[in-house]
Amino acid sequence: MKNILLYITFLLLLGSCENSTKTHEENSNPPNIIYILADDLGYGDVGVFGQKNFQTPNLDRLANGGMKFLQHYSGSTVCAPSRSALMTGQHTGHTFIRGNSEWGFTIEKEGQFPLASEEITIAEVLKSAGYVTGAFGKWGLGYPGSEGDPTNQGFNVFFGYNCQRVAHNYYPTHLWDNLDKALLDGNDGKTRGTYAPSVIHQKALSFLDDNKDKPFFMYYPNVIPHAELAAPETYMEKYRGKFLPEKKYVKKGSPDKYSVGGYNSQEESHAAFVAMVHILDEQVGQIIDKVHELGIAENTLIIFSSDNGPHLEGGADPDYFDSNGPLRGYKRDLYEGGIRVPTMAYWPTQIAPGSTSDHISAFWDFFPTAIEIAGLEKDSLDIDGISFLPELKGENQQKHPYLYWEFTERGGRQAVRMKQWKGVKMDMSKNPNAPIALYNVDEDIEEKNDIASQHPDIVMQIERIMKEEHLPSELFQFQFEKNNTDN
Repeated sequence: MKNILLYITFLLLLGSCENSTKTHEENSNPPNIIYILADDLGYGDVGVFGQKNFQTPNLDRLANGGMKFLQHYSGSTVCAPSRSALMTGQHTGHTFIRGNSEWGFTIEKEGQFPLASEEITIAEVLKSAGYVTGAFGKWGLGYPGSEGDPTNQGFNVFFGYNCQRVAHNYYPTHLWDNLDKALLDGNDGKTRGTYAPSVIHQKALSFLDDNKDKPFFMYYPNVIPHAELAAPETYMEKYRGKFLPEKKYVKKGSPDKYSVGGYNSQEESHAAFVAMVHILDEQVGQIIDKVHELGIAENTLIIFSSDNGPHLEGGADPDYFDSNGPLRGYKRDLYEGGIRVPTMAYWPTQIAPGSTSDHISAFWDFFPTAIEIAGLEKDSLDIDGISFLPELKGENQQKHPYLYWEFTERGGRQAVRMKQWKGVKMDMSKNPNAPIALYNVDEDIEEKNDIASQHPDIVMQIERIMKEEHLPSELFQFQFEKNNTDN
């Protein structure tokens, strides 16, 4: 039933999109939208969010020229469901992809379980309204040629990694150019030649050049700084020996020197991590410079965020760099460190430079924000988000009554943010009635003090939200749901 309603909704929306497109054509191009998504960049990994060990001048420039969001949350605590929430405007109790899944392989064993064809993405909506849509980087929502492939989910152009497992490697044998393999020179699994993020970045810049005179949506899910930790020598030499004691990375598993799918991190993993963030920061700076060079900066919104908190794989050492800042937890946690992410927005003439927002928001808010920017109707869409365009413009902003997350891995976890309150339920996959820990994150941002016993009324509200917001999924189930199915 949900898929049928979505399809009807999409048909209705297409009509409103066509009307909106005519209006824009008669006047001027609607605003362009660029969404840059870092991979596993922690809340504290950016200078303006407190990083002291290394510098991020271009990310700081983006924030200082626009708005810094202090309480923005990712869609999930791992890659695929976070991206699904971003693309569909639905939280993980509703969105189609709720975990990192290796189902649905092609013959080459590449790709993740696909978004269903009935799912409506923001790219589909914007494309139907006349936007040129391009995605550059890591997809992870459907193997090549599947219904979840980016070219079947609203993107005119895709270049990058289709499979997030292949995206563990920065020197892969190939990337994907729409549905065609783009072989990379010098990368044969035994030697390193072409650094994939550099090739992807040039494709993204070319997309801006090619579409400067049209309304466009560019989704740039950058693979940096996800493990593995690897950077070209020109960047490594800037930082080698500067972050001691160095956490030496020792490769385990495959005997192949540069096997695909595993982590082939450089031994000097501290230096490699900083070098990678340097590359990411440099690429963001080049995008800012490009929109100004093309004369489209005043009509272009740039949003930067990260898909979840910092990871612990491949030699990563988030504690050394204080990657979480004051937050508790890492990737795969539903504590703040796993889901509160560094987020900023830049839009000359529309966003006041140097502004800071305490607005509580999440990935599923991007969908309605983009729709409102494009001048489209959103009332009939089945989404969980609320547009934060008023916040960007300094106007009266509607607030969420709560935000919700679920994660079926690691024993099963749920979390709710409700004003100053944060409820976290652990190990609930077998016991859906597991106790809820309660924190006042306004006063206890580190989530150290469980005050559930002092506020049973708040705990009851959060328990109700957790039950109501979880819609069963045939694909991503908690253990108690699997047991019910087996019985």
